[in-house]
Amino acid sequence: MTRASILLICLLFTACLSVSETKAAAKSAKNNRNVLFVGNSYTARHNLAQVVKSMAEAGNPGLSFNITQVIYGGRTLSDHWRLGTQHIVNQHATTREDIESSIASLKEAVKNPKDKYAKSGLKRMQALVKDFESKRTKWDIIVLQSYRDDLKGAESRYMKFAPKYAELAKEQGARVILYVTTPTTQNAKPLEAMPDKAPILKKTKSIAKLANATGANAAPMALVAHRCQSQRPDFTLRFINDAHLNKTLAYLSACTLYAAIFEKSPQGLPIDSITDIRFFGKDKTKDRDGKPITKQFNGNDRADLQRIAWESYQEFQKFRGKRSWMRN
Repeated sequence: MTRASILLICLLFTACLSVSETKAAAKSAKNNRNVLFVGNSYTARHNLAQVVKSMAEAGNPGLSFNITQVIYGGRTLSDHWRLGTQHIVNQHATTREDIESSIASLKEAVKNPKDKYAKSGLKRMQALVKDFESKRTKWDIIVLQSYRDDLKGAESRYMKFAPKYAELAKEQGARVILYVTTPTTQNAKPLEAMPDKAPILKKTKSIAKLANATGANAAPMALVAHRCQSQRPDFTLRFINDAHLNKTLAYLSACTLYAAIFEKSPQGLPIDSITDIRFFGKDKTKDRDGKPITKQFNGNDRADLQRIAWESYQEFQKFRGKRSWMRN
């Protein structure tokens, strides 16, 4: 074999190896999603992001759904912005100067004893500035939670701040999911009459407009909760001794987030339980109402909740002016 032949064979082998490595890298990227959840206790409770992860990986074999959370109890997107969360959303491109500017602002805020969150924000930003160069990975999906800041239509602070985060997401090619909570319509007791849909429709229309304007998708929980209350009035959606969403609404929220993220039905997913993170007194086996900390849904209830989430998601697409083309 001539030297030229040997060289040609080596070149061909190298080329094939390069193509193989490229395909492997592309496959790995396709099977990984880096997902950021921005919110408060409505995301933290029941380890909601972890439940979504379990559903995502169960419904999409081979997928690695890698979750990161930025949680400040009781806070909204506008608070998150003041506390520097935009730098985490934009971690692929943020600069030391950007982060240090927030740190300087938070150091001043900490001096105010009434500012309960500045200290946590400062600690998080100081940790970020130390190694932000190693955290340049772009997000694939960013979930933006609302909380009582979405009730005044276009004048709502959620409507003003969600686009700010969405712009940062767009710059890195990330998809945005609007996780729109519904603390004002949760029921602690079974309903005896049909709930009024008028305020739900008003809110849904404003969220649909926001989704269209930002190119986002949405988990419209007011619409989902209303359908659940109408079809399964025996269900309750919040705790009696705690103003938060209960395990049933948490499961509905996870199902709806799944639908919004993957644009397909959660029906048939095997995930069938929810465990809260807050307990009754010192008894870690009981939730805030004194019931088991983990709720396992029977087959019929699980099927109903998955179906309700999907039907509500499809209904929301009509408010966006989109045909319900997603596969069932």
